[in-house]
Amino acid sequence: MKELRGKIAESLVSALPVTLIVYLLALTPLVNFSGTEMITFTVGAVLLILGIGLFNMGADLAMTPMGSQVGSGLSRQRRLGLLLGVCFVMGLLITIAEPDLQVLANQVAGVINGTVLIYCVGIGVGAFLMIAILKIVFQKSLSHILMLFYMLLFAMALLLVESGNGALLPMAFDSGGVTTGPITVPFIMALGVGISSVLGNRRSKENSFGLVALCSVGPVLAVLILGIFSTNTLTYTVPDYSVDGDILGSFLHTAGHTCKEVAIALGMIVVFFLVCQVLFLKLPRKRLYRIAVGVVFTYLGLVLFLTGVNVGFMPVGYKLGLQLSQISEAFLIVFGLVVGVLVVLAEPAIHVLNGQVEEITGGLISRRSMIFGLCIGVGSAIALSMVRIVYDFSLVYYIVPGYFISLALSLFVPPVYSAIAFDSGGVASGPMTSGFILPFAIGACVGLQGADAVLRDAFGVVALVAMAPLITIQLLGFRGIVAEKVSEHRAMKRILDADDQQIINFM
Repeated sequence: MKELRGKIAESLVSALPVTLIVYLLALTPLVNFSGTEMITFTVGAVLLILGIGLFNMGADLAMTPMGSQVGSGLSRQRRLGLLLGVCFVMGLLITIAEPDLQVLANQVAGVINGTVLIYCVGIGVGAFLMIAILKIVFQKSLSHILMLFYMLLFAMALLLVESGNGALLPMAFDSGGVTTGPITVPFIMALGVGISSVLGNRRSKENSFGLVALCSVGPVLAVLILGIFSTNTLTYTVPDYSVDGDILGSFLHTAGHTCKEVAIALGMIVVFFLVCQVLFLKLPRKRLYRIAVGVVFTYLGLVLFLTGVNVGFMPVGYKLGLQLSQISEAFLIVFGLVVGVLVVLAEPAIHVLNGQVEEITGGLISRRSMIFGLCIGVGSAIALSMVRIVYDFSLVYYIVPGYFISLALSLFVPPVYSAIAFDSGGVASGPMTSGFILPFAIGACVGLQGADAVLRDAFGVVALVAMAPLITIQLLGFRGIVAEKVSEHRAMKRILDADDQQIINFM
């Protein structure tokens, strides 16, 4: 209970900035929120704080140990076919039940059938999880693999534009960001740590990361292929973001639906873990009891978190974007920068990633430097998204140069920085991004360009949030290399410039 209180206190500090900025704006004439909207937002904020605390507790007790034990246990079987097959099925099933993907599928149901989109993305994640495992087994460079597949992504994106369905391009790249949500990230990252501990050998640090990065590529490629061969007419309808007057009824209805979604998602992971436990893990009962308690914490945390975001934060985010777009375009861009920095602090999976990075690197990459890099990157990404909405231009002008810079940096920084950076991209675009920032961008787009431009201009914000940390985290690594080289140069210069008479002869 003491540890749980600490987690909730941390989540309070994380969520407080976003909550306060909404309250401050509500006190000004810039936006006009009704009393019902503010009450709903307040209840949503309380649920969000409790949810993040419970989720972080559950991730420490259950999700991370489960992934690590499964990864190491499968690897000790020394059967590559079994390892790849199980990972494909696991990636498929977890993705199908990922709440973030369900949110995206519901928002684009008028464009692509939601079920088809979910299964298509699930196959993409499963396939690229297999590629990630092969990377660890055969100890291949993550940067080279990413270069290959991102070149393929750019080629497929060009084909999509040529097919006449170019408006799907932002949504395709968004799908890669929302797939790596709060359930899959802790499990997949720990799976990589477990497999790398057995098969990674001398490059275990680098191999511990990169699974989330590759699993983010698969959905984008799958949706691009789906769009190329799609013959449907692209029609998009803005979802209903209005707040129901029956506040209690809205929360209970959403909580009931969320309970079902999260139960399916966690249930698949638990069943998979139990099968592995019976076949080869054979963990002691005490450890299983601890994991079971962690699963309960994770379940409660995710239900509270997603309910608070969906009911309390999405309507407020949409209305903020709609009303701020009517005030000043410059103010909208600056607000996007500020809210991007604050939203990073409220992403639950960010804290899991930061803890694992600090542990794996032995403190070489600290939590503080990670969170600083992510805040700057995500804030800049959302500000640039507002610029794109204001001036109405294609996402390609951001995506192509951004990924070229990211891939170029991977050639000059230590491999572990590249792996962590690409993992951070998938983790940063979590439920707060799809539940608050995406509605905010949709509202701003409706206010400035109209509802017809939403699919073209508002979508893509998740993709930019996922891309920005790739540059900022690798720049941290590049700065470290430069500082080390400068230090070595100064030390050598002092040695060469030393007076020979100062050298003591011990003979």
